Amino acid sequence: MSQQSEKQRQITRDLAECIVHSQPDAEARSKARAGILDFTAVALPIVEGDINDSGLAAVRQVFHGQDAQTRALLLGYAGHALDFDDFHADFRGHPSTVILPVLFALAREIPDLVGEKLLDAYIIGIETAGRLGLAAGPRHYLAGFHNTATLGTLAAAAAAARLLNASVTATANLLGIAATRASGLRAQFASAVKPLHAGFAAQSAVIACQLSLAGLQGQHSQVVEAFLASSGGGQQRPDLLTANWAAPWRIVTPGLEFKPYPTCAGTHSAADAARQLRNQWLQCSGRPLASLYDDLNSVVVTFPPGGDIAASVRQPGSGVEARFSLEYVIAASLLNGQLRLQDFAEGPVQADIAALATKVQRRPDITVPPDEINPGLRFHQVTLYRQNGEQLQCRISRQQSLAMGIDLQQKLHSCLPTRSEQQRDEIAQLCQLTTPAAVQQLAQRLTTFAASAND
Repeated sequence: MSQQSEKQRQITRDLAECIVHSQPDAEARSKARAGILDFTAVALPIVEGDINDSGLAAVRQVFHGQDAQTRALLLGYAGHALDFDDFHADFRGHPSTVILPVLFALAREIPDLVGEKLLDAYIIGIETAGRLGLAAGPRHYLAGFHNTATLGTLAAAAAAARLLNASVTATANLLGIAATRASGLRAQFASAVKPLHAGFAAQSAVIACQLSLAGLQGQHSQVVEAFLASSGGGQQRPDLLTANWAAPWRIVTPGLEFKPYPTCAGTHSAADAARQLRNQWLQCSGRPLASLYDDLNSVVVTFPPGGDIAASVRQPGSGVEARFSLEYVIAASLLNGQLRLQDFAEGPVQADIAALATKVQRRPDITVPPDEINPGLRFHQVTLYRQNGEQLQCRISRQQSLAMGIDLQQKLHSCLPTRSEQQRDEIAQLCQLTTPAAVQQLAQRLTTFAASAND
């Protein structure tokens, strides 16, 4: 066997070695605590019934067990239901909504689990997620796969392996089991199946871990490689799974991106540009917002070719579909100056926003490199064409949008507006996992769903 072939055969085991033996540092743990707070902020309104979600009601009619697999599935769904959960650029997906449901579901069965151990497993999961995104290459997503569901299954399985002290051999085995269960298509975006992808991935990760620890033996090598080869479109780089592991930790650099808006991340810089144009229009027109529709001839949004691949809905029929519509997001930002949860909830779209959205036109900028080459360079340029011939224009890059930052305490407030300040402070403190009982208290809260008519 050639040296290169032998190296290829070692990739899965090398990954397992990294998962089992690497040790996160204090900075990574600090970032992990912020990730838990963000996840809790967006999951609790669904778990505790503050926001009604018909998809969750249907899922609970089918999955109503009290085992770790079911807890992971339901919490995975809940964390992604609002599409307000975090994003990771290397992963090109939402890692926490797959990884944390697995960890909290399993934590219920480990009474003496300390916060540092859960944090370390979470960090390992994020590292694996970022590595998988790099290893799969851009063609995986472009081919129609939903990275949160596919790559997320393996990342969450890695986190579970770390939490449960799986050996290197067992970890290599369970990664192979997870890989053979990984699935999920972008074609399900703008439907309840998208958050269910996160639930299925979390459930599959628990199953893979439990089967491996129970002694079920699969192939310990070449399965992860086969998974990447079958879905990487020839651009897969398995060597990136372990090269320079944790240098730095992926939860630190490029880090988790916390969403300021409850919409597809591929709409955010467009929303920021529209918000700035709103202020310009108010200043130069001197007219009330009610006259905005009549004042504008058209609105044009430009971006790198392929930059709207996730935000694919042009005429949304519901608030959920509107999360994936550049047109609706721009119109909502122009009219309201912000993107509110209620604007993207279940039910019909808002008539005034939908009307203005009909004036928005997409126009890919063919003079710049395609988005797939480097999504980090994505931008949105929004131009308002007024009836009087005047043009107002604003261009915001993805990096500029991210640099605006987000206050997680304020996000917690916006997601849980009916809670008292004291209650929100208690939730935020729990997410730090600094007290002996915090892990169990938070796990209990996140995996205990409000009673419904179907229970």
